[in-house]
Amino acid sequence: MTETNPTLDIDIVVPCHNEQDTLAAHVRRLHTFCRDSFSHSWRITIADNASTDDTARIADDLAAMLPEVHAVHLPEKGRGRALKAVWGASAAQVLVYVDEDLSTDLAALEPLVAPLLSGHSDVAIGTRLAGSSRVVRGGKREFISRSYNLLLRTTMGVSFSDAQCGFKAISREAAEHILPLCEDDAWFFDTEMLVLAEHAGLRVHEVPVDWIDDVNSSVDITSTATEDLKGMWRVSRGLATGRIPIRPVYDAIGRQPFTTPPVGILGQVLRFGAIGVLSTVAFAVLYALFRPAIGAQTADFLALLLTAIGNTALNRRFTFGVRGRSGAGRHQVQGLVVFGIAWAVTAGSLVVLHAASPGSTHATEIAVLTGANLVATIVRFVLFKAWVFRAGRRQELVRPEAALPRADVEVVAARDTLAR
Repeated sequence: MTETNPTLDIDIVVPCHNEQDTLAAHVRRLHTFCRDSFSHSWRITIADNASTDDTARIADDLAAMLPEVHAVHLPEKGRGRALKAVWGASAAQVLVYVDEDLSTDLAALEPLVAPLLSGHSDVAIGTRLAGSSRVVRGGKREFISRSYNLLLRTTMGVSFSDAQCGFKAISREAAEHILPLCEDDAWFFDTEMLVLAEHAGLRVHEVPVDWIDDVNSSVDITSTATEDLKGMWRVSRGLATGRIPIRPVYDAIGRQPFTTPPVGILGQVLRFGAIGVLSTVAFAVLYALFRPAIGAQTADFLALLLTAIGNTALNRRFTFGVRGRSGAGRHQVQGLVVFGIAWAVTAGSLVVLHAASPGSTHATEIAVLTGANLVATIVRFVLFKAWVFRAGRRQELVRPEAALPRADVEVVAARDTLAR
């Protein structure tokens, strides 16, 4: 059950598993820092994740000796599971977690929680990848971290820089909405929480941190990376299909102005692929209907033209998130240019087929054209993304202030006047 302690401002959770050698020293260090630095009410919660060594006893001893230290024992292992359990039961205004090894300099703790206590932001993270961050770690981990975060930004449409730094905070209100949507119970939990928060229109604040790698870390990089990739696929698919309901989160606590969150290239591929399958089936059906009456080439052209118009409209709305009538005519014209290229691919396949096998049956023609149309679909995606619906052109369709509340429009207008 959720506790009732409305006076608690900050709850700092320290997830741990088999940390008997370092837990006491690190919790004492954290406790001293909080006692000397915080003017707000605070608590440290040690979340013991099914430890098999002496960690549980040490946690209880610390809770008995140090005021504002609390110990929770969980029967199953998993950082995500621990955070969901402890954060979900806490009544604190701001929920924090720090890695047990305290690799992140604690001087960044107050800047981490300040924007959440003030209500300015919903989530705050420490980032090791900011220009002003000072990081000490090996080249292998540095490469893996940067590659992972680059992959996140390019495939999932997010802007935060460091998903896995063990130094994060979330407001209680945001946690109440986001935590129930997070399915991962292990290391991917951090990433999932941040992706869903940003896609739901919450404000993510980043704090540059100083960080020293723990050389004794027991994290298995290979297995963690594998699980992270599986998690990325699951969350991308959930966002693309609407299985993860992020719009209700925005409706409850999201920030204005709201625009449909980008689903990233992976989500775009999923949506484009689904529309492509529908278009391919529609093409095959239309060709089979037209072919007996108007001949192979004309049937191919007409079937592809009709499916291309529908394909452009569906991809405009669902794959690339373009709404409204502005630019729709231009997009259809450009879509027809793309259609012309696709038609050249499919028509060329018929020419090759008839040259190689003049007596081909209608079924063979349909099979060859279906394969060629799949190739044309790939070409269409590339051209749609790089030319027809490229991000810069989509942004030109609506002036930024058109999406702002009236008061903000007045601020923009005043700013423009001063700039002139």
